[in-house]
Amino acid sequence: MTTKEIPSIKAQLRGITDQELAREELLKEYFSGQERATVYTILRRVSSSGMTRHISLKIAQGGEIYDITYTAALALGDKLHDVNGFNTIKVNGAGMDMGFHLVYNLSSVLFHGQDRAGYKIAQRWL
Repeated sequence: MTTKEIPSIKAQLRGITDQELAREELLKEYFSGQERATVYTILRRVSSSGMTRHISLKIAQGGEIYDITYTAALALGDKLHDVNGFNTIKVNGAGMDMGFHLVYNLSSVLFHGQDRAGYKIAQRWL
């Protein structure tokens, strides 16, 4: 069993996966009670081929800015990457807005089963 497969103690005690725990925490802490929250994306690195991007996610709430990259990576089932000291999520592909793609996928995971789930969270670049 690798460390990636070992669930956190909090998730294990509740009998859920880390991915489900991350989803619950994001919904409770950042996306409950808001009409349409905005997630801000920061492009940290683009590969020389232009096919891979490393993106960080932030959210502004109550006058504070929070980095949600780690929890979002868990909720999406993605690996977390370190780029120059910043947590990032690696996104592969080209020909479209990859920040929008990342936030759309996060919204789809968080609001699964709801009408137009991918559009419940807005995205803006910083």
